[in-house]
Amino acid sequence: MADMDSFRNAAVAWAAGGSGDPAYELASLLPVRGAVLLEGPSDVAAVEALAAAHGRDLAAEGVCVLSMGGAMNVARFVDRLGPDGLDLRLTGLCDERERGYYARGWLRAGLPPDFFVCEADLEDELIRALGVERVAELIREEGDLRPLQTFLSQPAQQGRSRERQLRRFLGTKKGRKIHYGRVLVEALPPDRVPAPLRDLLDLV
Repeated sequence: MADMDSFRNAAVAWAAGGSGDPAYELASLLPVRGAVLLEGPSDVAAVEALAAAHGRDLAAEGVCVLSMGGAMNVARFVDRLGPDGLDLRLTGLCDERERGYYARGWLRAGLPPDFFVCEADLEDELIRALGVERVAELIREEGDLRPLQTFLSQPAQQGRSRERQLRRFLGTKKGRKIHYGRVLVEALPPDRVPAPLRDLLDLV
């Protein structure tokens, strides 16, 4: 049965050097009208959680939210999903340090730069929006207080700001960034959604 997960898998396989035929077929069947190009799965979790919080089902709207496995892959995805391939409406979200990869990918395809940039990274945006006390409270509610305390006691964390400590903690265990990408977004008050996420959702 054709679904957005099938199209996402076909698009990723195509960008990795496989055939584009399955992606073309699925894009037509579903149909798919747009794609959100993200660096990794934690970004996917955050964007999908934000859409759900605003009553939107992006897959049902024909928008594929996908992880590219790193910003360096963005040009390949733009080539295949943009005007020289499936001609989908493209947007994306990236960290400030990865802005150049996105800018070159969009420019090469002759597209306006319809992607959004986090000041440092997505976790930084969410921590600043919620505040460190609220983030620490959410970590406690999720049962990760003891790991957090152990992490904060490490010598390498001494002297760092609370924001930097929390950002680093979210990336210390496999799957943690994905989990908290959803948790932090779901905790956002409507008026505290970081601008890059808000503008992304407005565009798709």
